Amino acid sequence: MRKTLTTLAVAVTGMVSTAFAQQDPQFTQFMHVKQAYNAAYAGTSDAMCFGAMYRQQWVSFPGAPKTGLFTFDMPVQAIHGGVGLYVANDQLGNDNTTMARAAYSFHIYGLGGNGTGKLALGLDAGILQKRINGTWIPPQTLNDPSIPNNPTTSAPALSKLSPDFGFGAYYTIPNKMYVGISTTHIAAQDLKGATGSDSDPATPDYKLNFDIARHYYVIAGYTFPLGQGGEHKLTPNIKVKSDAASTQLDVNLTYMYNNMIWAGATYRLQDAIAPSIGYMAPFGLKVGYSYDLTLSKLNGYSSGTHEIMLGYCFKNTKPPKISSHTNVRFLED
Repeated sequence: MRKTLTTLAVAVTGMVSTAFAQQDPQFTQFMHVKQAYNAAYAGTSDAMCFGAMYRQQWVSFPGAPKTGLFTFDMPVQAIHGGVGLYVANDQLGNDNTTMARAAYSFHIYGLGGNGTGKLALGLDAGILQKRINGTWIPPQTLNDPSIPNNPTTSAPALSKLSPDFGFGAYYTIPNKMYVGISTTHIAAQDLKGATGSDSDPATPDYKLNFDIARHYYVIAGYTFPLGQGGEHKLTPNIKVKSDAASTQLDVNLTYMYNNMIWAGATYRLQDAIAPSIGYMAPFGLKVGYSYDLTLSKLNGYSSGTHEIMLGYCFKNTKPPKISSHTNVRFLED
């Protein structure tokens, strides 16, 4: 059984002589990490925000994905927009991808929503690194000569670094709605590399190509107040992700009470359904958790997926300017 699972992990990893990179990391709580998908989001919340996410996918499945990310964004009035940062590491079997991008977003105010609407256009730039663990041993039952075979577990790792770019547009009416469209990996790089030695059996030679696919995103959400007091809110969110070869749809519905406690569920088409809960403290800290129940054929081989989210936002509220003057009715020494 373990050999079967490892074989499946190899197939998922896609480690062949010409490998198409896996899709960008997926997150169930995507509505809390918009900076990961859209450069234009930077600074649109009018607060300095930090975010972190960790996802352990397909628990107990050998070689299953493990993903972590960090985001930061803040408005900067001097440049009429905002800045942001996105750093992520995604590990799948013997394949490891690290991405780091800095973003700039230009904001246009007063568009709809009684003057509160905001349109943002953003660019980000950074690096993308692909790394293959050379000490990994593939199942021999695959009989694929293009998969590196390393019986001595001593082959050097293969690592390639490339520039990375993205673009996005994002429109929001605060506390009511948002919609964004974006693309990542604009350059659609073809990373080529080789390692090892033909003459030394301890370091077998292999060559790999990584075709990094350009990705496209659409994200949107709308908040419906329930009742008159504003304590209860219902927000549907959607995310569409495509690399022009395959498309993934996530649909989420979240209920929030008193801007503090939320509960919801996400459905990923033909893949999983994921309940989630969260809490946001009055001082800006928020924490969320989701658990993916696998609906695909992998459900018999894994124990689901855990995802933890942490965030903190600090609104820079300037203190009122205090002025003073002398009253001639009161004489002081």
